[in-house]
Amino acid sequence: MNGKNGDKRGEIAADLRRQLGSEATQRFLRAMPAFRLETDMPKHFRELLDRLDRADAKPAGGERR
Repeated sequence: MNGKNGDKRGEIAADLRRQLGSEATQRFLRAMPAFRLETDMPKHFRELLDRLDRADAKPAGGERR
């Protein structure tokens, strides 16, 4: 892969991040049922999500279990 192709991919990635993070896109996605936040999640799922959050917060490079 040459330098120009790599530059183009970087530009495309940056454009996608910018567009997906825009308020207009977020507002549009929130209006779609598939992307709506669930407010009444079962306790078991909430506990699993909390475990994931704690695992993500740990520093990288630790040993695997």
